[in-house]
Amino acid sequence: MDRSAQVFFRKAAVTDIDPVWRIILQAKEQMRLLGSRQWQDGYPALDDIRRDIADGCGYVLAAGNVPVAYGAVLFGGEPAYGSIEGEWLCQPPYVVVHRLAVAQEMRRCGLATRFMREVETFARNAGLHSFRVDTNFDNRYMRSLFSALGFTYCGEIFYAHGSRRAYEKPL
Repeated sequence: MDRSAQVFFRKAAVTDIDPVWRIILQAKEQMRLLGSRQWQDGYPALDDIRRDIADGCGYVLAAGNVPVAYGAVLFGGEPAYGSIEGEWLCQPPYVVVHRLAVAQEMRRCGLATRFMREVETFARNAGLHSFRVDTNFDNRYMRSLFSALGFTYCGEIFYAHGSRRAYEKPL
């Protein structure tokens, strides 16, 4: 992949499933090698990616037509965010990003930052005033990204597979 290629934000298509799955597998392996427990329990699965795309919430940054970053962008809320040990900054509605991952060959190009900024712009244009995310306690890359983008740590939320650190950014 040409690291200098122009990158575009777009909705993921069915034809993106295989390259997106490759990106997810690379991210899972990177987290494993870093000793993170996030994404080491079968989540996300290929069916999660297929469902994201079928539901219209899968988005990519693509270099040409090749996905180089992926994330699920949810506008309908996140049920796990209904209960937090802590306090959210804003009232719903809000946008959420889940399953953010960047292709191994494109890491350290600012694509995670670019993806999050694209979602922020998208959410503002949709009239939303809040952006919420969560990550595992040991995912230092995402925690650093959230901090750099101006997100505030709000507390802990809980999924069936464990607790996550929750962040919010008023828009």
